[in-house]
Amino acid sequence: MSLLELAANVMNGLAIVFAGRNSWHTWWTSIVGCALFAMLFYQSKLYADVVLQGFFIVTSVIGWRVWTRGTATPERPVTRTPPRLLTLSIGYGVVLAAVYGLALLRLTDAAAPFADATVLAFSIAAQLLLTQRYIETWPLWLLVNTIAVPLFASRGLLLTAVLYAGYWVHALVAWRHWARLRLRADQA
Repeated sequence: MSLLELAANVMNGLAIVFAGRNSWHTWWTSIVGCALFAMLFYQSKLYADVVLQGFFIVTSVIGWRVWTRGTATPERPVTRTPPRLLTLSIGYGVVLAAVYGLALLRLTDAAAPFADATVLAFSIAAQLLLTQRYIETWPLWLLVNTIAVPLFASRGLLLTAVLYAGYWVHALVAWRHWARLRLRADQA
């Protein structure tokens, strides 16, 4: 474990906790953590994850703006993903994982091209749902973390694998928390 891996995990751990608590602080901590993870994943030849970190940085800036627009203490409601959008998100994830995995296989020395590409594809879908506070973000994060844990362990990133196992548990807890928030909003 390197200092870089430790710092990336601490910052992204904070970002995930803030996201589960529906706090806007998720965004700035995510920007810092993702920049650190981009460097770590590049060193580990997980190129799809490097690209993914850049995407996370951009969407974190967008999420920060969306969640804090016009309020000093942002409290936006958790909502359900429109069925058509959810279907498109999942379909997009499957296609992108296959196409990008094949590209990584043929064009790079990627360590695990299809697993790496699947983490990228479904992380993109989950992140976009998160920026809009759609509750279905959490089952997608469960899928991502289920694939990411053995992927990172296989590359010797044991602390990161453990953190992503914690993210898996956190996604369950956050899903439950957001479901309660959604229920309260429906009853109001």
